[in-house]
Amino acid sequence: METENQRNITSRQSQPEAEPTASGHRIRLRAILLGCALALAICLITPFNNAYRQGTPLAGGHFPLAPFYFFMWLAIVTVFIRWLFKGRNLLTGKELLVTWALMVLLSGIAWTGLARTFFINITAPYHFASVENRWEEVLYPLLPKSWYPQSQEAIAEFYNGVTGGRQMGWLEVLGQIPWDAWLVPLVGWAGFVLLCYIVIACVVSLLSKQGLYNERMNFPLLRVPLLMQEAIDNNELGQFFANRFLLAGLLIPVCLHLMNGLNFYNPSIPSIPTLILAGKYFPKHGFFSGFYKLKIYIYPAFIGFAFLTSKQISFSFWLFYIVGAVLIGFLFSLGLNIPEAALGVTFGPTLSRPEEMQMVGAYLVFFVFLAWLARFHFLDILQKGFGLKEDKDAEQEWLSTRLAFWGAVGGGLAIVAWCHYFGLPFLFSFLVVGAFFLFTLVATRVICQGGIAYFTLTAAPLDGVIAFFGTRFFSGVGLVVAGVVQKLLFVDLRESLMASLLHARKVTDKTTNNRRIFTVIMLTLVAGVVVSFLAMLVLCYKFGVRELGLDWATRTTVAVYDDIYSLIESPAEPSQWVTIFTLAGAVVMLLLVICYHRFYWWPIHPIGYLTAYSSAMRILWFSFFIGWLFNALCIRYGGVMLFKKLRNFFIGLVIGDFLMAGSWAIYGLFSYSSYLVLPN
Repeated sequence: METENQRNITSRQSQPEAEPTASGHRIRLRAILLGCALALAICLITPFNNAYRQGTPLAGGHFPLAPFYFFMWLAIVTVFIRWLFKGRNLLTGKELLVTWALMVLLSGIAWTGLARTFFINITAPYHFASVENRWEEVLYPLLPKSWYPQSQEAIAEFYNGVTGGRQMGWLEVLGQIPWDAWLVPLVGWAGFVLLCYIVIACVVSLLSKQGLYNERMNFPLLRVPLLMQEAIDNNELGQFFANRFLLAGLLIPVCLHLMNGLNFYNPSIPSIPTLILAGKYFPKHGFFSGFYKLKIYIYPAFIGFAFLTSKQISFSFWLFYIVGAVLIGFLFSLGLNIPEAALGVTFGPTLSRPEEMQMVGAYLVFFVFLAWLARFHFLDILQKGFGLKEDKDAEQEWLSTRLAFWGAVGGGLAIVAWCHYFGLPFLFSFLVVGAFFLFTLVATRVICQGGIAYFTLTAAPLDGVIAFFGTRFFSGVGLVVAGVVQKLLFVDLRESLMASLLHARKVTDKTTNNRRIFTVIMLTLVAGVVVSFLAMLVLCYKFGVRELGLDWATRTTVAVYDDIYSLIESPAEPSQWVTIFTLAGAVVMLLLVICYHRFYWWPIHPIGYLTAYSSAMRILWFSFFIGWLFNALCIRYGGVMLFKKLRNFFIGLVIGDFLMAGSWAIYGLFSYSSYLVLPN
């Protein structure tokens, strides 16, 4: 059973690398074009829905709403056409799955993965500069001019909207955008973003075999789409949806969100609470002070994902969240109430306490552990990359090993050179870019193996670099380059492209035209960047950033420039407490990976520790607890047969939650506001 496959990772390391078996799957052009068209449509509508309507995010997390909603209805329509026209196979289940994967890839680019903060990132220093923050005096001389639009009027209209923009049509607003001010920064940044995407795609192509064949990762977030694909290809979709366990699970979120949605628009209708403020039952000081802000969120879909995840992993997620909160109270009881000021200046998206700096050391050790597990695969890559070994299965990969290897190496060096060209010291360019990809690789593992549809980093990559080296080796321009690039692509990983690409690689596995699919993926990414930029620009010039729901993007971006200013004015040295907790995190992770690797009875998975302080776990910990509890009870008292039956119930929770989220999102587009089903 796949839920326990992770326990056998190490037993396969000494064996020869597994080779994929041939398959007859071929993805037809119609499926690829359909996926591209729907993906670009999502890019167009996402900024309007998420920012202006502030509705349920169409693109959010690593199992986004819009792609799966389209996938469900496409599956139903396809099966209906097949029945109506006596077996005419318009699209196969595998083709629908590839269509879904293409939509997922672009949905992240359209929102937090890129577009949500991009334009604020390259306009904030000129728009929010004031006498008080002294940005004009300190930062302006350091900002690369080609990165930013050099027209104050263009930036002002971006934040306030063009005069009469609300009354204009979308095409008319498009014509009012001052393109002469935007062309240079957009072309330059688009080129850099696409270079990073190429490197990420090459890395995924190189390393995917380790997870797919050598470790046989479970990919919990793909369980529901894969089971639906199997049902479609076997002409059993009707039986799939008619399963009584699935229907029972589906009815729970349908009834829940039907009542709560009606209550949202008509408060006289009663509602069922989905948020419990449990923190009020704990003291603000003392041993249990870490639970003072405890919240219990009830999301049926995430309970479903947790059940489909290995119980060892789901157990570790909620356990480490509880242990992390206990640690805070324990230190307080010992009198070690370490002030937040001990952190110094940090770029972490959720980093607020020195104790959370454990994650820097933990990420580093876990990355080394992953590299050690893949040591034979790395050797194989090097041999094929340098032409010392024949690449027998190259036709079934996205790219040949040699091409992917040199693409990753060449692209990585180009990113380093780009950062150095704009002012980052040469040696530190390697260090900073390496930290960016190290954190992204580890986060990708957590997402894809742990089944976390909504994940956020605790500490940023630069926090790790500063924790060990301080800022004395950075120039002022280097801090600007590192901070801005990190904010652009490598810190807001709730919609990480690398994780979505790894899921897409799993979906396209064993197809006979993988090369064509990869080419389409890259072309689609290019088109997605262009369309997302256009959609966000037009939206902001029509309504103005001030009128849109972009407070989080504005606040976090301004905070980055504030941090850069603070580090330039007062260079930071490694803090004692930061160093202590970083080393403590490394030691704890080292013990966890040793126990996980050496003892087959060990019940805790190391990736649980990596999420202990993530803001995502503050929302999802209860879902993972419920999912783990049912999974463990099911396996213990019912075995495999009961697990397979009960699995349909939790699949129903996922489908029902996303069905209601999509339906209310559509209703919200034509209403004064939108009822939120999923986390924003």
